[in-house]
Amino acid sequence: MSGHSKWKTIKRQKGVADARRGQAFTRLAREIAIAAREGGGNVDANFKLRLAVEKARAGAMPKENIERAIKRGTGEDKDGVVFESVMYEGYGPHGSGLLIQTVTDNRNRTIAELRRWVTRAGGSMAEAGAVAWQFTRKAYITVPAEGNDPDKIFEMVVEAGADDIIPGDEEIEIYAPAENFHMVVQALEKGGIKIKESELRMEPNQKMELDPDATVQVMRLIEQLEEMDDVQSVYTNLEITDAALAALEEA
Repeated sequence: MSGHSKWKTIKRQKGVADARRGQAFTRLAREIAIAAREGGGNVDANFKLRLAVEKARAGAMPKENIERAIKRGTGEDKDGVVFESVMYEGYGPHGSGLLIQTVTDNRNRTIAELRRWVTRAGGSMAEAGAVAWQFTRKAYITVPAEGNDPDKIFEMVVEAGADDIIPGDEEIEIYAPAENFHMVVQALEKGGIKIKESELRMEPNQKMELDPDATVQVMRLIEQLEEMDDVQSVYTNLEITDAALAALEEA
């Protein structure tokens, strides 16, 4: 399993990510609303909305909350709040690159809070394009390791357009070009493979490695940013080493 996935598992165990269920539902609802606004409220016709709804269901979000979020996105539920998806760029401690995906109804509030946390950690916010060129949008899918043969999964997804898989003890990670996302998901579903997680994410073209203590500094900043209500995801070009994960667990 990749370092980022091991880190994700540690955060789940520690309760760092989405520690408050209400916060998790807020993020999921915003993601659903954005998807519905961009592509309509039909889950079958709007792949992005379908992914957001499936993610919400996996997070035990009540059905009425999901429906309300869809209506908010399509304009049927006029509560006066308009959310927009904004990607911010910055540098963390020691020059690490950061892409911060947000969904916000107030850009000024969001950027001010981001700047406060990033600056406090020894980093800085950056202009649009300063960091993004170091990343490529990729499809990311995981399936349970138990009961699935990695070789068969590999054959199935590569034929559908995936370009890499990483077998792990708990899950098998699958990476594909963004344009092949739907085809890979369909191939897994057709093969009767249960999907644990599926999303489009920004993957670094080249990773940078720092010493364990410096890496933990960046990881702690990312965890603080992920606690913000407006933040959906944080991407970094940092290599998450086993030594850094061990140092984080001991902290």
